[in-house]
Amino acid sequence: MSKHDDKDCCKKEPQFHDHEFEGSVRIAELGTADAHNHRFAGVSSPAIPVECGHVHKVKTRTDFFDHFHIIEAVTGLPIPVGNDGKHVHFVEAETNVVDDHFHELIFATLINAPIFEEENC
Repeated sequence: MSKHDDKDCCKKEPQFHDHEFEGSVRIAELGTADAHNHRFAGVSSPAIPVECGHVHKVKTRTDFFDHFHIIEAVTGLPIPVGNDGKHVHFVEAETNVVDDHFHELIFATLINAPIFEEENC
């Protein structure tokens, strides 16, 4: 994956948008009778300006399978999708530990405001 060269690196105005996200965590406890995974979904925080772009916080819990896990992470910088200012964010994280295990997860957020026009985002 190539790095994003943000031409608006020094852009000062705040961005007010969020992203939906959904996915499944990786299977934990492989090789045991307790091998399992979980699903999750949610909506990120509004954009948080950082040097050369913005990030979002994501916080949710997994579905219930005898237990659930909490997911808290910060996205990476925006990754452009098309030529109209739309973008996604990459997230790589781990859940909290419950029942002596955790799950790894990797996902990309959904496109910001998929049906709305944005001004030079």
